[in-house]
Amino acid sequence: MTATDQSKHATELEENFQSRVDAEQKIEPKDWMPPGYRKNLIRQISQHAHSEVIGMQPEGNWITRAPSLRRKAVLLAKVQDEAGHGLYLYSATESLGISRAELIAALQDGSAKYASIFNYPTQTWGDIGAIGWLVDGAAICNQVSLQRTSYGPYARGMIRICKEESFHQRQGYQIMIELAKGSPAQKQMAQDSLNRFYWPSLMMFGPHDSESAHSAKSMKWRIKRETNDDLRQKFIDQTVPQIEYLGLEHPDKELKWNESRGHYDSGEIDWEEFQNVINGNGHCNRQRIQHHVKAHEEGAWVRDAQIAYNEKQKARQTDAAA
Repeated sequence: MTATDQSKHATELEENFQSRVDAEQKIEPKDWMPPGYRKNLIRQISQHAHSEVIGMQPEGNWITRAPSLRRKAVLLAKVQDEAGHGLYLYSATESLGISRAELIAALQDGSAKYASIFNYPTQTWGDIGAIGWLVDGAAICNQVSLQRTSYGPYARGMIRICKEESFHQRQGYQIMIELAKGSPAQKQMAQDSLNRFYWPSLMMFGPHDSESAHSAKSMKWRIKRETNDDLRQKFIDQTVPQIEYLGLEHPDKELKWNESRGHYDSGEIDWEEFQNVINGNGHCNRQRIQHHVKAHEEGAWVRDAQIAYNEKQKARQTDAAA
């Protein structure tokens, strides 16, 4: 095949691929896909998986300090859910031809990112409520549309994840209700947590679309179904009445309803802070990765035992077949 023929064949493959995407057909692991599509998916799904796993740390830190046995059980269940989400997402990423070991190595050496929100400390019980309400609420805004993403394994995994994240959001908001309707000290705790987690939650949607390196391609390939700015606006609009119901002050003092747009206008995010956290200079970046590395190394014997067991089973099957 000549270079011209190869180029023509590659063009036809890409056109057929885009036609399938445009027709809302799911792309499956064994289907042909452009290298850029595969690379984009690996980046996005693995980042999502890393976020779920690293996100266990700020909440897991409060399991033993939760204010009641019921709260401990609920928080423990939530953290277990996040571990499951990481498993689904790592498995979906592996279907693209990359190993779990490679994914974890990229996380630990800093070449792979995770949601910046998880590099903020959880200082009070109110922070656990704020994470469930705001952080999981922001995640749901993004993830509901991912149930319709073009890559089949990712879309199917998101169905269960979204159901569980909806429970997590309600759990967090219920904590905030109890604090906001409690003593003056409890209400102040809720306000403080809202103030500290509101802006980082807006940063979870990523940079403005005009400054995002991946949004255009992701939208074309329908990996993403809504833009960063549209998702952020949806989150802002839905959060306003929730804050009002709690009787708390909104952290954004520039917030104002825009009748002509039918949306709230909001103040500008501190993008310098966002870049600092993304680049490893947040409050807990080093701590989060160090803890992950430590747990990974201490769990090596489990992985080794599993490999040895699988090899032994294969050897037995081979001997039985001989």
